[in-house]
Amino acid sequence: MENKFSPAIALLKREMEIRNYSDCSVRSYCETMQVFESYANKTLDKLTSEDLKQYLHHLVKSKKVSPSYINQKISAFKIYTEDVLKKEWEPIAIKRPRLPRELPEILSLEEVKLMIERTQNIKHRVMIMTMYTAGLRKMELLQLKPKDIDSENGFIIVRQGKGKKDRRTILSKQTLEELRYYYKCFRPKVYLFEPNGHPGKKMSVRTFDKVIHDAAQRAGIKRRVTPHLLRHSFATHLLDKGINLKIIQSFMGHSSIRTTSIYLHLSNASLKNIVSPFDDLRL
Repeated sequence: MENKFSPAIALLKREMEIRNYSDCSVRSYCETMQVFESYANKTLDKLTSEDLKQYLHHLVKSKKVSPSYINQKISAFKIYTEDVLKKEWEPIAIKRPRLPRELPEILSLEEVKLMIERTQNIKHRVMIMTMYTAGLRKMELLQLKPKDIDSENGFIIVRQGKGKKDRRTILSKQTLEELRYYYKCFRPKVYLFEPNGHPGKKMSVRTFDKVIHDAAQRAGIKRRVTPHLLRHSFATHLLDKGINLKIIQSFMGHSSIRTTSIYLHLSNASLKNIVSPFDDLRL
């Protein structure tokens, strides 16, 4: 991988690896800077904040890219400036675009139930149950191993989740029973959910995306359903049950409570339980 990068980007790659960034982030940031070099016709060490501004303007006007895409480019340049060049970052010179606040339309409990009930494939059904019961990210689900199921204490151990942090999250009794039955049927070698005919291999993201898509169609759900929507729904349903936001933050693996607080806007119960001061007037 390193041979195709300029020496400057190779330094960025090394710095990110030292700082324990995920392989996916390292690859994404380095490829981002490689495209940037090609556009400006300069090596990364010769690029300035003005070059970056021109590049970002080109992306917005010509490529019609999203604000989150622009933010990724800025983050890559910021890491290179601060951690490789050891220079002070200029937050005023390069401002991040505002991200539109889009609240996902979560699944109802009945919709989750239908997705599970109408999935006849045992492995696929248990995957949906496990993801929802624990609020997992899809990569966390696909990386699970049998040893990560703490059946004695009713937890799932998520190893090296986002930010490379381990955490524990909840496991329902129903899901645990289904997992035990599934394990007896399939006897996975390495990963808990392995593709058929490929023992010891990890199921692909594309395959699992299709599992969720097909389950939603069988359930008669018309809107687009993704694995991440199951995770959003898990958190919102916990909030509806009155679970403390800090506990939900721990289950979700959020580094900041601000990330978890989005579910306050999605929860019906949190709104319904608020009494207007007008009701105290007793007119």
